[in-house]
Amino acid sequence: MKSSLILLLLALGGGLTAASAADGRAPFEPGPGQAMATFAGGCFWCMEPPFDELDGVVATISGYTGGTAPDPDYEQVSAGGTGHAEAVRVLYDPERISYARLLEVFWRNIDPVTANRQFCDAGEQYRSAIFVHDEAQARAAEASRDALVQSGRLAGRIVTEITPASTFHPAEDYHQDYYRKNPVRYKYYRFNCGRDERLRELWGSATH
Repeated sequence: MKSSLILLLLALGGGLTAASAADGRAPFEPGPGQAMATFAGGCFWCMEPPFDELDGVVATISGYTGGTAPDPDYEQVSAGGTGHAEAVRVLYDPERISYARLLEVFWRNIDPVTANRQFCDAGEQYRSAIFVHDEAQARAAEASRDALVQSGRLAGRIVTEITPASTFHPAEDYHQDYYRKNPVRYKYYRFNCGRDERLRELWGSATH
């Protein structure tokens, strides 16, 4: 997403002010009866929509994780060198949707066989990854990856990381729900990045 096109879209786009949770929690932490999952699949603008439409998903939050910089911002992460990936945190109700279902949606919205790149966005900050929060998530993520390998559906080695979750830094307000706040600009970016074309090559007409 580090391109003159994206910088122009950001300059033109409106902001979204994220409010704190009513009980004092940070808005990217799960509430009572909720769980969280964290995925990286390239541009976080594009990873929010497929999860937001799922029954049982409470919220999605774009952010940065997996790196070493103590307080990264968009310009630092998009330039590379911080070790962070653009990621989306998914807060969900496990009574209504399973982590296994979230994994299915994740895989079908990324390119698992291309390292340090997703579609038009290149660099380790755009790597694909599953950041697991406990042993159960780790086992489920590994099982889903292994099943995909055994299916023979993908031509190439799956390079998506499965790694322990670390500090999650919410992205700037203007990135949150960008596809809702700026639908035309979002669609323009997504089309020009070739995301849907590549997803069709990998997965066919149904991406999730």
